[in-house]
Amino acid sequence: MDEQLDRIMSEDAGRLLGGGSWREIVLALDEGIHIVDQQARTILYNHSAGRMDGLRPEEVLDRSIFEVFPSLTFENSTLMQTLKSGKEVSQSQQTFVNMKGEQITTVNKTVPVIFSGGSRGAMEISRDITLIQELAENISSLRNRFSSERSAETSATGSQETKSRFKSNNTSYTFADLVGENREFKKVMNDAVRAAGSDSSVLIIGETGTGKELFAQGIHNASSRAAQPFIAQNCAALPRELLESLLFGAEKGSFTGAATRPGLFEQASGGTILLDEINSLDYDLQAKLLRVLQEGKVRRVGGQQEKEVDVRVLATMNQPPEEAFAAGSLRQDLFYRLSVICLSLPPLRRRRDDIPLLLDHFFELYNSRFNRRLEGITAQLKRALLKYDWPGNVRELQHMIECGFNLVSQERRIGLDSLPLHQREKLSNLKEASSNNLAAPLLQGEIPELESYLAQVEKKMIIRALNQSGGNKTDAGKMLGISRQSLQYKLKKYHLE
Repeated sequence: MDEQLDRIMSEDAGRLLGGGSWREIVLALDEGIHIVDQQARTILYNHSAGRMDGLRPEEVLDRSIFEVFPSLTFENSTLMQTLKSGKEVSQSQQTFVNMKGEQITTVNKTVPVIFSGGSRGAMEISRDITLIQELAENISSLRNRFSSERSAETSATGSQETKSRFKSNNTSYTFADLVGENREFKKVMNDAVRAAGSDSSVLIIGETGTGKELFAQGIHNASSRAAQPFIAQNCAALPRELLESLLFGAEKGSFTGAATRPGLFEQASGGTILLDEINSLDYDLQAKLLRVLQEGKVRRVGGQQEKEVDVRVLATMNQPPEEAFAAGSLRQDLFYRLSVICLSLPPLRRRRDDIPLLLDHFFELYNSRFNRRLEGITAQLKRALLKYDWPGNVRELQHMIECGFNLVSQERRIGLDSLPLHQREKLSNLKEASSNNLAAPLLQGEIPELESYLAQVEKKMIIRALNQSGGNKTDAGKMLGISRQSLQYKLKKYHLE
């Protein structure tokens, strides 16, 4: 270890920094560490920094940064800025060509330091985000190309024809893909359909797996903007400095290596932008987003001019707003601006009556995809699914059925044995629904299992409606306030066919 440290620390570094624990810390860090003294002479330069710059520590130690990095100046060197001002330079993005000719993008934090003898210097901590930057550039380039192709297609084929092909606007779902008859779910769906008729911003709140993006795409495709682009961006997927330029665009020279490019707001002009996990967006960026929402104008990073954009903003979050406020992850003024229309999606545990419909939907999907003819799930598994709490919601149910299609052997139905061990254990431990006769009047003080008792009440109401309609299922469904499809399912469920 001492030999390694000799290669990354000058003779003065141990004396100035105090040695000891500093040595172990420097070796352990994946971030690049570059420390200079008051004369801009490097006294510490670790291997991670060397990998980014294409240099060996011994090529940098005891030399001026201007000698080793000739492209640096007093104006663009954050180390020199901090040495001069004594102030921290935080989250500075820099793109440069290293000594190997490789283009590297880093995010730097530069802080002043005071050494043990009282002299001053500066330390820069660098994180290599080259791959993330390349990904962001590729995404931006692909979206720009898609936007150009879509515009050309619209001109060639006419907007109405383009509007009918939703996949041309980067979406896969419409409201027709939403499955459910649960009263709470249908209320939210009806609200979403009405919301599609306006240009007001919409905030969709729901747990992971409840279908937030599906609702967002449905709103877009039912709106007058359906022929225009739908662009979704996860706010938790990229660091702040990349997300800012990705959302709002950048002007050449705004940071070292920056090229002029439009942001997602410009690319989505005329259409809809979905900001997923808005509570993960950097707090300062939330303020900039708020200005865009209020003024309808965007200014690129490093730019001086503002450009008008016609974009409808949809946002999602998987955390109750009150929790986000308490955690300091969401600005209240941004929340009120986004939640002009607020949709709260119910978790699957609050719409268990939709599970059979969802199962039918997924079996139809995977029978077609896997070229199978499975008939459904076993009664034992069905009872377990109706009792399970579904922390992963509809997405968890879908993945469970897909897994069953892959693991089932010769059986016609998927059972507990066709699921992975961890799922079998969770479902097997659930208390099965009681099959006692709960249709009888309750005894004083008796507290039955709610779900089973309601099922008995539901069965009685269906029989009464069928009797009054003379067996007409459409009329009976209207009496009960449900669709014929839902009534048909319930008839099978209670063996009333």
